[in-house]
Amino acid sequence: MADTGVHFAFGVQQLDSCSVAIAPIAILAVSAASAVFLFVRWGTRWGSTSEERARHLPGDAWLENGPRAKVAMTRAISIAEPPGTVWPWIAQLGRGAGWYSWERLDNGGRDSARHVVRWIPEPRIGDAAPIGYLRRLEPGRSLTWWTPSTRFAGATARAVFDFDLRPDGAGTRLVIRMSADATGATGGLAMLIYRFVDSIMAIRQLKGIRDRAEQYGGRGINPDDPETGERDQYQLYEVIYASGDSAGVAGKEAAGRWRRYVLEQGLLTP
Repeated sequence: MADTGVHFAFGVQQLDSCSVAIAPIAILAVSAASAVFLFVRWGTRWGSTSEERARHLPGDAWLENGPRAKVAMTRAISIAEPPGTVWPWIAQLGRGAGWYSWERLDNGGRDSARHVVRWIPEPRIGDAAPIGYLRRLEPGRSLTWWTPSTRFAGATARAVFDFDLRPDGAGTRLVIRMSADATGATGGLAMLIYRFVDSIMAIRQLKGIRDRAEQYGGRGINPDDPETGERDQYQLYEVIYASGDSAGVAGKEAAGRWRRYVLEQGLLTP
């Protein structure tokens, strides 16, 4: 019995030691999870008002009656320039000028343009980029990109990218909503990952648009980085315009896939 008591006491001591070792790890894990939750909640609504988050945008209808795993992230920023000055920066975004975000993460280390690039054509329905194709356009006011189906984190996802410009006094209020849904066993996880990653990229992008419009206006030349004529100077990933011309590095990312989709669906306007 004495021997059993010694073994029991030793076991309790070991459990106590494990508890002491595990406790800090558990606290760190809970703290990390809480930090991620708070960041995602903050990041997915960054800068937007409750009215802007409730506002109907054109792409919202495209995800109606979809799967339960879904997300809608509405972010906004005020820009001290009129919509006419801001629009060209939106129009060339991802269409040869780069993404104005974390360049090493989403642009292969290339510096996004800091001027309105002269050779980038006006946006047209059917333009194909890594994020899908341009499905809706109201020049000077709004545009919407659509990803009909793509694989992400083991799930099949659809995505909408709404850009909406409105006058705000002498300046502009820019609202960007990025919505998505997903099917498959990992659909919920995919949407969580998307919310986290997109929050990091989109906030930087909004600030990039604001800073360019406010610092450079609508300038067509950047003396510090003059145009070389190379179509991948400001953007690594390929974009294929409705005309069939392209920019970026051919074959990089999914523009070719969306170009084929647009042609197969007969979506190009004359």
